[in-house]
Amino acid sequence: MTRPDPRAEAAAVFNRVAFGYDNPAMRFPPFCADRLIVRLNPARGAKILDVAAGTGVVSMAAAQAVGNEGRVMAIDLAENMLDRLQEKIVKFGIPNIDLHVMDASVLEFRRGYFDHVVCSFGIFFLPDMAAGLQEWMRVTKPGGRVLFTVFGKQAFQPMMEMFIRRMERYGASVPDRQAPLADPESCLKLLNDAGLENSEVHAEQLGYHLKDEEQWWEVVWNSAMRGWVEKIPSDRLDSFRAEHLAEVRTLMGEQGLWLNVETLFAGGTKPSSV
Repeated sequence: MTRPDPRAEAAAVFNRVAFGYDNPAMRFPPFCADRLIVRLNPARGAKILDVAAGTGVVSMAAAQAVGNEGRVMAIDLAENMLDRLQEKIVKFGIPNIDLHVMDASVLEFRRGYFDHVVCSFGIFFLPDMAAGLQEWMRVTKPGGRVLFTVFGKQAFQPMMEMFIRRMERYGASVPDRQAPLADPESCLKLLNDAGLENSEVHAEQLGYHLKDEEQWWEVVWNSAMRGWVEKIPSDRLDSFRAEHLAEVRTLMGEQGLWLNVETLFAGGTKPSSV
């Protein structure tokens, strides 16, 4: 039997969550986008590729940083996500972002086309992350930066462990508890193996308090976790949700429910000889 294409599966999930991805409970993507572009610190007029752009939080931060004389190419396989970005481009009159439905592993750009390539919370969806990173390097100019972000080991804990255990009780397949690239060492190895120079990884806590467990469910339902939830039979989903949220409610504190968003910022420079 033919195995499903993980890229197609991820695109399908993100097409379904697109209209809720900018939910106020999902504040960590824009938080991360701002920090990512601060770390990149691109020059005015630079040309940047935003891989797995989604609804465009990184693209918009990059577009502002490079100015109207610069350019941002936003690519994603989920057309509904890019449609949301297009709405923002029109609403805010952003003149320097171009959108393309494109596979992050097979880029339709010539070698050395971009000053920098960035990807926020997207590299772990690639079936072959090493090959994908090589492709990103190919389209980067010598001396340009390639930066990506991933979740650290403590991200979304302890709710994530509760979520996975509950899924197991419902007989649903669960994600790997040891996510790839969840530690600095794995990120550095990927960067160094790709041949990037001056590679570095920095951890930052981008977490915040949710109002209650219902907002946690908004994070679940409007993110990649929705694809996991949808493996539960529809006639059992309401009971799963009620039981999971009752357990999460026990974590509530005086300020609400803490959402740990441990984030790793990883990147390096393309050598001038490549």
